[in-house]
Amino acid sequence: MGSEEGVKRCSRCKQHKPRAAFARNKAMRDGLQVSCRECASAYHRQRQVAKGRNVRPGVNVPPGHKYCRTCGEIKPHSERTRNSSASDGLATLCEACKAVKGRQHHLKCDYNLTEAERDAMIASQRGLCAICPDAPPVHVDHCHKTGRVRGVLCFNCNSAIGKLRDDPDVGRRAVAYLEGNLWKPILVAPGVYQLPS
Repeated sequence: MGSEEGVKRCSRCKQHKPRAAFARNKAMRDGLQVSCRECASAYHRQRQVAKGRNVRPGVNVPPGHKYCRTCGEIKPHSERTRNSSASDGLATLCEACKAVKGRQHHLKCDYNLTEAERDAMIASQRGLCAICPDAPPVHVDHCHKTGRVRGVLCFNCNSAIGKLRDDPDVGRRAVAYLEGNLWKPILVAPGVYQLPS
């Protein structure tokens, strides 16, 4: 396959194109691939689709933008997080898709729940916090000792449970205090206190 000065013929599309339209290949006599970048890219996509892989469609992405494989949208670089290991220094997913994937990962790793299972819990609570009916449930609550999921709470109730150190006795004393009964412990043994009856 001969090449004129500064021009080469693509083996696939049979067009004469500038040498810059071909990727490098040291094994070839002229140091360039036999097919142009555009044809090589289309061939690669075709092979990946045949293997059942998720590939980026052959779309022209304007400068300052990047294609997100998850949502299929072309978004500006400002809607991406940094990724030093990527060739362009940007994450493959847009921020919105990364947030969704992060929530799914958090639910699965921390609570062994899917989003559907969490949504079913919220539906069984009639869309309300498991403790108070004042706010929407947004935080999965679990026992820190056993890991068992107890329900889905609003931000304030979830914080309150944490501040009460997941201890039912502390919670009972807090309820007694709120009802006007001051906690006056009785020393029954060194370092052991009991609530008055």
